[in-house]
Amino acid sequence: MHISVGGLNMATLAEPMPRVQRDRFFLILSLAMIAVILAGFSLNLALGRSSFGLPLIYHVHAFVFMGWILIYLAQNLLIATGNAAIHRRLGWIALAWVPAMVAMGLAITLYAVRDHGGPPFFALPEFLFGNPAGLLCFAGLALAGFSMRGRSDWHRRLMLCSMATITGPGFGRILPVPFMIPWSWLVAALLAPAIFPLIGMAVDWRRTGRVHPAWLWGLGAMIGTFAVGEAIAFSPIGESVARAVVAGTPGADRAFAAHFP
Repeated sequence: MHISVGGLNMATLAEPMPRVQRDRFFLILSLAMIAVILAGFSLNLALGRSSFGLPLIYHVHAFVFMGWILIYLAQNLLIATGNAAIHRRLGWIALAWVPAMVAMGLAITLYAVRDHGGPPFFALPEFLFGNPAGLLCFAGLALAGFSMRGRSDWHRRLMLCSMATITGPGFGRILPVPFMIPWSWLVAALLAPAIFPLIGMAVDWRRTGRVHPAWLWGLGAMIGTFAVGEAIAFSPIGESVARAVVAGTPGADRAFAAHFP
């Protein structure tokens, strides 16, 4: 729908990019985010820090998260190739996939802190509470994006921000985070993933002189949930809960503070 207010076309303001350029832009950013995730886990395998001989929960977690990555890529490819009808149908599968992502993300976080205390270059409570905070941010943005599917300008930006929130594990494996202590979690979980919505904001600004509000909501959600996770993790209650979670498990043997492995 085109609405003229004071001589301005509101549809043009809502989506500043021509369709072909817009589709290419979101496809390129989706490929960049997926490349970060795949590169991070591939590097772990290449360096021997991970293997296919891990317990079953890791394989289920990988299946669920890689499934989401394939769905997200397929959705961008479908729009870029003009297959909007299939895109809409696949969207219902994506919606059903979100709870599985949250469930498996929480399960692997709990398993990791009990099994070995989580990555040593993150504080244990930070990892324990920060991961769920990030998962809730992912789910919230994905559900918000789905609810705005009738507004493609909002829908695509919110979905991109949602995807950006789960690039943290990829960045955490690529970047030299052990040398970034005590800022490792801040860099891997927030600053590096925020690059993608910031790129979107910069492109909007360059084309129209304004930033689409969806980027602000998405980035604001990322910052807000990160801050909440940090506040809980480093509170007396957060530390008490973390100690109770790992009590009697191998995870209780590691120092709670981040340390060089």
